[in-house]
Formats: sequence, structure tokens, C-alpha cells
Amino acid sequence: MPENIIKLHENRLDKKNYHKLMAIDNPHLHQFVAEYIELCNPDKVFISTDSEEDIRYIKETAIRNGEEMKLAIEGHSVHFDGYYDQARDKGHTKFLVPKGVDLGPNLNTIDKHEGLQEIHEIMKDIMKGHELYIRFFCLGPTNSEFSIPCVELTDSAYVAHSEDLLYRNGYEEFKRQGRSAQFFKFVHSAGELDERKVSRNIDKRRIYIDFEDAVVYSVNTQYGGNTIGLKKLAMRLAIHRAAKEGWLTEHMLLMGVHGPDKRTTYFTGAFPSLCGKTSTAMIPHETIVGDDIAYIRKRGDKAYAVNVESGVFGIIMGVNSKDDPIIWNALNSPNEIIFSNVLIKEDKGVYWIGKDGDVPKKGKNHSGEWVPGKKDTEGNEVTPSHKNARFTIKLSSLKSVDFKMNDPNGVEIGGMIYGGRDSDTWVPVEEAFDWTHGIITKGASLESETTAATLGKEGVRQFNPMSNLDFLSVPIGRYVDMNLKFGSSMEKPPKIFGVNYFLKDRNGNFMNERVDKGVWLKWMELRVYNEIDALKTPTGYIPMYDDLRKIFKELLNKIYSREDYIKQFTIKVPESLSKIERIKKIYETTVTDTPPVLFKILEEEKRRLNEAGEKYGDYITPDRWEK
Repeated sequence: MPENIIKLHENRLDKKNYHKLMAIDNPHLHQFVAEYIELCNPDKVFISTDSEEDIRYIKETAIRNGEEMKLAIEGHSVHFDGYYDQARDKGHTKFLVPKGVDLGPNLNTIDKHEGLQEIHEIMKDIMKGHELYIRFFCLGPTNSEFSIPCVELTDSAYVAHSEDLLYRNGYEEFKRQGRSAQFFKFVHSAGELDERKVSRNIDKRRIYIDFEDAVVYSVNTQYGGNTIGLKKLAMRLAIHRAAKEGWLTEHMLLMGVHGPDKRTTYFTGAFPSLCGKTSTAMIPHETIVGDDIAYIRKRGDKAYAVNVESGVFGIIMGVNSKDDPIIWNALNSPNEIIFSNVLIKEDKGVYWIGKDGDVPKKGKNHSGEWVPGKKDTEGNEVTPSHKNARFTIKLSSLKSVDFKMNDPNGVEIGGMIYGGRDSDTWVPVEEAFDWTHGIITKGASLESETTAATLGKEGVRQFNPMSNLDFLSVPIGRYVDMNLKFGSSMEKPPKIFGVNYFLKDRNGNFMNERVDKGVWLKWMELRVYNEIDALKTPTGYIPMYDDLRKIFKELLNKIYSREDYIKQFTIKVPESLSKIERIKKIYETTVTDTPPVLFKILEEEKRRLNEAGEKYGDYITPDRWEK
């Protein structure tokens, strides 16, 4: 190791922290840490191992420095982001691209030299007056082919604390892998803080991703989606690595659906924000492996997946005791939870939009002191909690956690699910004809209405292939091709399904209750083994009425009427054809290197829909189809 690196660490770290860092035999790590200590210039550096003492120091510091506040229930705390720092900043999230590299028109890029110069200028002395926390984690289970060690440098104890709830400790994994570790690197600073301990200079908020050197930079922001580097930011790095190595990094839940004779079938599922992803993963009667990101690898002729994380950074709006009993029980029990951007009541309890009970008459939230009807400086009403308010919790706090969550071998995947916000086209559940048809018509054609989880206008239908558009680090066409090739090489790849929890009738009312998704899951589990028949439509296989009626009764003790079945599973020819035309136009005009098979599959579906429409009319009820 160069003498100057050793000297810098000796000068900037106290003896205890110096020895903790040097216990990891990795000169590249030492050089990286030294470079950003020198650039960011913190007053103090704390190296955190996997010890309870070090982890406790981080948690206590977050309370002590005002980034978090204790709540009434033991282990609960709350964090507020700045009023205008409440969502992923897509506009300022950019890839640092070397000259000669083209990621296509859909990905936000900046020249690498220019971007590094800008971010380094912003980061110069940015941690002066702050303490730097250096944390080590592992994406995926430790000691596994899925394992990716990570180091995070942050001056936010809240971010460091959040990551401790969300990820497996990785200090010992770094020691185990030593010089062979191919690790991801993250540098974050909240920047200058105001009197409320929130980032002041959000005009200089930047999130830059260098996939070539596996580094993520995040400055002048505190919102978790911009700062918790191991989450969606690391996902970009992992997608780039997976593209080179032949596996998949997907924006997917991972759960066990329990079938007959104590059988467990594992599903992955991709849903954009506020589309039911976390509530699906935590639905009663089933078990959760993960709610957000999955690594998927082939072993022999089967696909296996792991949860990249070991916790949940979930949207809390709408969580209530009836629809989300597992989450509800965890959020109201003594355990370690960080709430963000909810309302603190006078009794140090919390309230969020959609929680059981009446809206409080006053409290404190991300806008300061709050009362009903409060307006911000732009005249907009301030809701009691932000629509993108979150909870951060360890999966082990949930009674539904699957016993294979930390299995280093992963779990075998039986099915993949794609779903978004769609009021007028997709039926509630449908099985694709095969892998290629499913990837193209369910995954690569996924659309959804925008939500408060991203900056910008709400309620706009957006193209979002595999619910992964915001996180891709390879061109869309290449990404779709990666997915196609992954399954087409297997004799029996996982079955692919599309779901739609947001179908509405002509009066704008939802056709499904939130708990109905449990029925669709049970139906999909049985279809994995072809234990029940299905009706073949132009767009895929749909359930038979008697099968759903039986599952509704057994699972929910609910009478499922034929009238509801007919309304929900009517194939809408005009809307389906419009969707195909929208998707085709996107792939023809804005996507480079689109696999030709995509247009072939869409044209075949268009032909089937047109033929059915000519025969049965624009709206075709399920009784028209044959088994």
C-alpha cells in the first residue's frame, strides 16, 4: 500500500478506527476511503464493524444530532426530510458515461469527466463540521454466489442507521473476501443543514452513478431513495454487472405462496411504486422473502433468486389494520422502526394518511407545526403526512418472514408477476402463453400511472418496462433481450403472469378489493403446476369462474358472483389494441436495439385481438373462450 495512504489514515483516524479499517486486507478499499476523507474533509471519522456497540453508536448519534426523534413506542423513531426533498430526483440522477459509450435516449447521462469534476467540486469540504460514518454491508446473503460487498461513506447517521435495518452486515464479509472483493462504493453527504437538520442546498442536489468504477455519489439530499445507496442506486450498478455476467437484477418482490399439501412456491413480482408491491409481499397466508429487489441466477435448468436486502423501506400511506394486518402489527409493536415524513402527534405517536382512526387536530410533520387546512407557500394544502411517507424496518420483525430469507442458495422461482396501475385494460390476473410472450406483453409492455414516489406530475400513464425503467444502466433494448435470453435457454422457465389491482368500472369505482390479490396469488400457484384449467384468450390464459369462486370462499369466506367475474375478466379489444400501438411506437421510435421478436409477438397479439373482435365484438365476456 502506498505510504501516503497509510499516513492519511493515521492522521485522520484515531487508533481504534484505524485498526478497524486496516483489519480488512484490501488496498483498493483503503485508497478509496482515503480519497474521499481527503476530499470531503469531515471533522471526525467513525468506522463501523458488525459489532452491537458500533451499530448502537450510529443509532444513538442519529437521535443525539437531531436527524431522528424518539417516539412513544420503544424502538420507534421519526425522521423528516426537507419539504422539497421528498422523492427520488430523477432529473439530477445521471450516469457518468465515458466517451464512446451510448446508453440510448431513455437514460439520463453526463460525460464522465464533466460529471466527476462537478461532483468533486460540490463535495470539496462538504463534510466539514460533520462526522463521517463508514459502513460495510452485503447485498444478498453473505457467503453466497449472490453476495456483493458494499462500503458506504455518509455524514448522515440517519442514512447509516437506515441501512443497518435494510441490509446484512458486511464488515466480516469484507474481511473474508479480502483482496478478491469486487465491491460497490457509495459516497453521500447531506451537505449544509438548516435549523431543522435537513439539507439546505437542494439546488445542488446531485446523484451521479459511475457504473464503470462501481461508485455512486449523492449530495445535498436526505430522502432515502436518493441517499440509501445500497437500494435503487446500487441496483444500477448490479444491472450493469449482471448484463456482463449473464444473470438478472430485477425490481421485484420475492415471496412464498403456499399451496396444497404444505407446498411453497416462490414468486418474483415487479410493480411500480404505490401499485401494491409491498402489500402483496406481506399479504396474509403467505410468506415474504423480500419486497423490492431480487438477484436471479440460473443453476442447471432452474432459476433461483435472493432478496438483495434484509429489511423494508416501504410506503406507509394507506396501511391499515384491515388490509395490511402483518405490516400493521409490526408498525404498532415495540421493535426498531424509522418512520419518515409522517405526522407526530402530541402523545409522540404517529399518524399517516389512511391510518385507522380520526385525523389529529394538530401535530408536527415535514412542514413544521401542522393543523388541518395548512397551506404551503405556493398555496397547496399540506397533508398530515406526505404521500410518499415511509417506514424502515427489519424483515425479521414481521411474523410472515420466510425461513429461507437468508438461504445462500436462494429459492427456486415458480412464477414471475408483472403489475401496474391500469384502470381500463388488463384483467385482474392473466397467465402468458410462454416465457417470450410473457416478457414482451407483460414485462416489456408494462405501463403505470405516476405516483408521489417520484418528482413530477401524478396520474400520468407511463411506460415502465419490468417496472425498472428508472434504474436501468443498460439500454432498454439490451435489457429486454437479456430477459428474453435468460428464460429461453431453460426447458421449463418460470411461468409469467400479469396482474391488475386497479381495474375500474365505468363509474370510476375499483372492481377489486385490496384483499382480493390473495385469490389471484393462489390461482397463479395452482397454474404453475397446471392443477387447474384456464380459458385461452387472445392475450393469455384467464381463470375459470368455478376455480375463483372456490378460492374466494376458502381463502376469504367471500361469495364471488358470476356478475363480478364477467365484468372483471371481459377482454377489452379497443383498449388492448391501443396499448399495443402505444408500446410499438415507443420501441420503434425511442428504444435502440429492440429485439425483432418483440414486434413479432405484438403483431401476433394484435392479429388475435382483431380476429376476436370481428367475431364477438369490442368487449368479449369470458364465456366466449374455450379451455
